[in-house]
Amino acid sequence: MEDVVQKLETHAESIFPLPTINGLAIDNRVGAVTPAALRLSRPLGAIDVPHKKVEKICCIGAGYVGGPTCAVIACKNPQIQVTIVDLNTDRIAAWNSDKLPIYEPGLDDVVRACRNTNLFFSTDVDKAIVEADLIFVSVNTPTKTKGVGAGYAADLGYVESATRHIAKVAQGDKIVVEKSTVPCRTAQSMRFILDANARPGVHFDILSNPEFLAEGTAIPDLMNPDRVLIGSLNTDAGRSAAASLADIYAGWVRREQIITMNLWSSELSKLAANALLAQRISSINALSAICEATGADVDEVSYACGLDTRIGPKFLKASVGFGGSCFQKDILNLVYLSESLHLPEVAAYWRQVVEMNEYQKKRFLNRIISCLFNTLTGKKVAILGFAFKKDTGDTRESPAITLCKYLRHERANVSIYDPQVSKSQIWLDLTEPGISDDRAELEKQFSMAEDAYSACEGADAVVICTEWDEFRNSHLNYQKIYEKMNKPAFVFDGRLILDQRELEAIGFHVETIGRPRSNFQTPKDWE
Repeated sequence: MEDVVQKLETHAESIFPLPTINGLAIDNRVGAVTPAALRLSRPLGAIDVPHKKVEKICCIGAGYVGGPTCAVIACKNPQIQVTIVDLNTDRIAAWNSDKLPIYEPGLDDVVRACRNTNLFFSTDVDKAIVEADLIFVSVNTPTKTKGVGAGYAADLGYVESATRHIAKVAQGDKIVVEKSTVPCRTAQSMRFILDANARPGVHFDILSNPEFLAEGTAIPDLMNPDRVLIGSLNTDAGRSAAASLADIYAGWVRREQIITMNLWSSELSKLAANALLAQRISSINALSAICEATGADVDEVSYACGLDTRIGPKFLKASVGFGGSCFQKDILNLVYLSESLHLPEVAAYWRQVVEMNEYQKKRFLNRIISCLFNTLTGKKVAILGFAFKKDTGDTRESPAITLCKYLRHERANVSIYDPQVSKSQIWLDLTEPGISDDRAELEKQFSMAEDAYSACEGADAVVICTEWDEFRNSHLNYQKIYEKMNKPAFVFDGRLILDQRELEAIGFHVETIGRPRSNFQTPKDWE
């Protein structure tokens, strides 16, 4: 196990070196953030208090957050028994098999190193709760589809159900850790439920410990986190519970990166972080529209802006739009929270981030229609990539889903290929309510391909929706693809991963997001 851990740590550090400037932690930069000594959040010594040593952990929820997080915790703390539980028997069976239910680079190695040693996957929720000293609640919090706040507010039904079950089953004191992404003040609701339903003499401490993982790099993110946030009540019991959780992370994370604060700050920090990241993407996507209209290149603009140390280069990559389980959900949650607090201007500000994301997808489709002579009826369009980003099989809120919805309305014939997303998942996403409920009718227009070449055969256009490396010029034989496509052959690069000039030399008509149309007239002496 130690060899695997060392290998993963080395890999993580090579990708994400510890953030320092001139040998000092970023926190020490003048003007970057309030220096630690001046912040109102608790000092490092606040958790140097008597506390319980955690021996057994239960994680309720074996999904994208609970699975990788607790697998790394087990890997880094061989003295702690970690049990991940879920009511979905198929999911648990997959975690116990050679093919894990989620794709994440490096996750297989971590799970295999610990599974059935100090890491266990089970459907026996009650047993795990009874035995655990600390319980992570890591269940889904989707956006509500009905009732008050529909389309904006988070549905906390699973969180409440898990909380009630903990109170019902627990026979001794527990530390309950809110790991799911939740609205501000959810911990307070959980505390009320636990206290109201607890057995006599049983005490619960509530902590907030939001995750800051990026799918595709979750294992490096866990191995070398920028920070670990722990929110607790500012009481002796609250600080003691926070110290117990901090000890777990201190198995591999430096103490100065384990930040303790109040519960509400911790909860809001997660929503704020995702909102700010999504805002950067929508900002560069808004600029990509200006670039296309003026002849500027969005890659050059983002590079120039990213060199400014106040801005930095991350999340300035223009694309067809952001996706994933968190960004849109968390922004809409922030919008609902703002409206609930009677802050309509704040709500409108954050809503615009999501509206810009939807506009980018629609704008990309309009460009496809315009290039293909203003009609897609009966034309074959190859969609390369269905996951919302590379190195993950997650399709939640993927721009490809929205694009396919539009293509169906335009009566195009669509062939889809993704190297990690299963065909069954693609069909499930395409037949979601609001997209299409009729599988038989859908199959008349949509098909699933075994590889990129078969997806593109006979196509009028190829659309890059996910930035998988295998779709790059260096990996895919575009000459072979061109020869089997209808002419003129179009390529629409929604991820800025292709060498446009190389494809144009083959004969393709290439349209790239954030770059001017091919018929854009630029004076020769301006080039």
